[in-house]
Amino acid sequence: MAEKGVKVFGMWASPMVIRVEWALRLKGVVYEYVDEDLASKSDALLRRNPVTKKVPVLVHDGKPIVESTIIVEYIDEAWKDGYPIMPADPHDRAQARFWARFADDKCNAAIYPVFTATGKAQREVVREAQRCLKTLETALEGKKFFGGDAIGYLDVVVGWYAYWLPVIEEVSGASIVTDEELPLMKAWFDRFLAVDVVKDTLPPRDKLLALNKARRAQLLSA
Repeated sequence: MAEKGVKVFGMWASPMVIRVEWALRLKGVVYEYVDEDLASKSDALLRRNPVTKKVPVLVHDGKPIVESTIIVEYIDEAWKDGYPIMPADPHDRAQARFWARFADDKCNAAIYPVFTATGKAQREVVREAQRCLKTLETALEGKKFFGGDAIGYLDVVVGWYAYWLPVIEEVSGASIVTDEELPLMKAWFDRFLAVDVVKDTLPPRDKLLALNKARRAQLLSA
């Protein structure tokens, strides 16, 4: 008999995985969560994603879907009658996809070096991260959320910034998103984290902080 229902293969500290959980919870979809040890990936995960062998993987009625942004769009299409994640207007959908790609390709690449940089090098990469986030911040102008009055696709895609970036700042000693440099984004952080679906899904901060402290120490000593 074919597998029925919804299953998510993830890793508790992954900001990409939480996108999928937020989308499912916004839609009110009941799902089974399978936490993976990425150092020893399960056969079940590798069977469902033999190409990249990464999480997240969504399995819906036995059929796997991979890559977090693709999964979020799939969820919106598969459960059409639930909470609308993608904008209804075609132009607005295109804009949301553009900014999501910009965030993943440009901003994420600018943020990650802050985690392992120190001294002058860190100050330089912080400025680059802020420049990228300032550009992204323009998509927030005049709105409570990137999706308008309520969270939408772009909020789901970049929402991890609101929780993970302060952890990166604490671990690295850097200041990236401040009231002075990125006031709209800083205010959005607070609004986004106050949404029930969001805050109910977040991993424990102390556990996330400890994991990232250990990762940074390991990378700096390599």
